[in-house]
Amino acid sequence: MTIEFNCPNCGALIAFDSKHAGQRAKCLTCGQKFLIPAASFEKPEKIAPEPKPREEPIPGFYRAVFLDNWRIFVRPESVTPLAFVIAVVCFRFFLSGACCLGYVAPIIIWGWLFGFYLSIIYQTACDEDVLPEIDVGTSVTFLWHVLEPIFIFTYTLFLVELPFIITLSLANSHGITFDHIWSGHTPLHLLLQVFQIGGLFLFPAAILTLAVGQDFTLLRPDYLLAPLFRAFLPYLTVVLLLVATCYVEMHTTQEIGKDTMTTAKNLGGNLLVQVVAILSMRSIGLLYRHYGGYFKW
Repeated sequence: MTIEFNCPNCGALIAFDSKHAGQRAKCLTCGQKFLIPAASFEKPEKIAPEPKPREEPIPGFYRAVFLDNWRIFVRPESVTPLAFVIAVVCFRFFLSGACCLGYVAPIIIWGWLFGFYLSIIYQTACDEDVLPEIDVGTSVTFLWHVLEPIFIFTYTLFLVELPFIITLSLANSHGITFDHIWSGHTPLHLLLQVFQIGGLFLFPAAILTLAVGQDFTLLRPDYLLAPLFRAFLPYLTVVLLLVATCYVEMHTTQEIGKDTMTTAKNLGGNLLVQVVAILSMRSIGLLYRHYGGYFKW
């Protein structure tokens, strides 16, 4: 269900999903921060005076990413979310191969995890240094809580890779398929490689835009590219952390080993993926927190 209300500062009409009720948010028109009300057209509570746009970055980005970020795992408020993440990973590891769960479990688990990642980015960007509360929805909304984050991640990846997809479809007439992109050195092969890497490079900026801005119309090239040029090294740091997450995930297995040691090693790899993922998602939110003035939206 959608909650509609007016900004307490400028009166702009704002809409959020009801699952965000009580959380902090910011008006994209004037920058006023407030608490999202529980019902439509309730007056939201201001939590800070109208902020002035900060053109200069806040120092300490690298310290926040590589040192302060780890504190999230020892905060008392993080016990419940971390316990739930561990339970989800263990469920996937031990039970995903049972009967039809082999097909259903990955969709449910990754849908919930993607939603958890989006909430991490949002809360970190809004100066919240705690992990988001667990929200699996009710019997009616559970499916939407699973499918919506999957759609957001998939659609975002599709948009940033759209130049690559279009070029690849045109290259099929020249005998170039997806499997042969990196096996050739023709100008067309190089163009496809650039488009593929470029799209993946833009993905963190795109997912940050949707997690914080929550509007697909904000996925404009000028909006995505502006912070990249002005904060290139911090953004590259975020990209590398996300690449590390994907690398660790690609080198994990869901198979239970023949002995306890192998099983523990495989399960530990799956848990390590979530540790790196949480750190990388928080780094995306920290990028906005420290360099928010560089984002046009």
